[in-house]
Amino acid sequence: MKRTSTLLLLICLAVCGAGCRGPAIAAGDDLASRPIRVVTTVGMLTDIVQNVGGERVSVTGLMGSGVDPHLYKASEGDVLRLAEADLIFYGGLHLEAGMTKVFERMGQRVRAVAATEGIPRATLLAPPEFEGAYDPHVWFDVTLWMQAVERVRDALIELDPGSAALYRANAERYLAELGRLHEYVQRRANGLPADQRVLITAHDAFNYFGRAYGFEVRGLQGISTAAEAGAADVRELADFIAKRKIRAVFVESSVPQRTIEAVQAAVRARGFDVQIGGQLFSDAMGNPGTFEGTYIGMVTHNIDTIVNALSGR
Repeated sequence: MKRTSTLLLLICLAVCGAGCRGPAIAAGDDLASRPIRVVTTVGMLTDIVQNVGGERVSVTGLMGSGVDPHLYKASEGDVLRLAEADLIFYGGLHLEAGMTKVFERMGQRVRAVAATEGIPRATLLAPPEFEGAYDPHVWFDVTLWMQAVERVRDALIELDPGSAALYRANAERYLAELGRLHEYVQRRANGLPADQRVLITAHDAFNYFGRAYGFEVRGLQGISTAAEAGAADVRELADFIAKRKIRAVFVESSVPQRTIEAVQAAVRARGFDVQIGGQLFSDAMGNPGTFEGTYIGMVTHNIDTIVNALSGR
């Protein structure tokens, strides 16, 4: 309670202090003379901004590798970074649930854009167990994430129209790369027999992936990791794995491995040995500077790991 009160006070001070200086882009502030200051939440968004913005933007990502955005709480430093930004990009669809109040307080000071707001709601998944909200993990369908790229491009152009040609050219190049990525994931998935396309992970983050690439998807936890799995969830999933004789289950980089290890032990108790097929990147990418630390690398790693493990390679 004390930390929450302190953080809210800092938000007010940051916003009010910034307000004394006027808007983040004050009258007479020549954007052409400096980089655009952008703050993002999850790494997948940081990757989009870096690709579309290029040298025109200076990007600060709040959530690094292994960070769970469902449980993330803004730090005092985050509040100050957000207050100093020209533009904020976040996932939306309740992905960063713990930062809702921060975005609300910042709303009058800095423009905050949900990268998913341009995706038609008819194409989103709305699981009944998620209290009427949409599943936020849209980046697992590459074609949906391409629409997030377009939203970032348009927001940057609106802020900095003088660099519109640059943003359009960079976005066109990156979208072409994502189009090839989508085709690669399709080819690899189609190389796996349909009855082997069963993906079981720590939490239910891969439903868009399943719909787009023909996988049956099961997660031990729900869509948000804020809801912990219980003994009944472990038993139910273990029964399913043993009955279907699923070769492999997968851990996630942003979710403790013990959740899947509990399922593995329960399956063994039923007389079947299921392997941990590897680690997937779900709500966070890999380490900066690595291939998996990019969106393309993250998706490539995931599909290769899934297909290789389920095919017994």
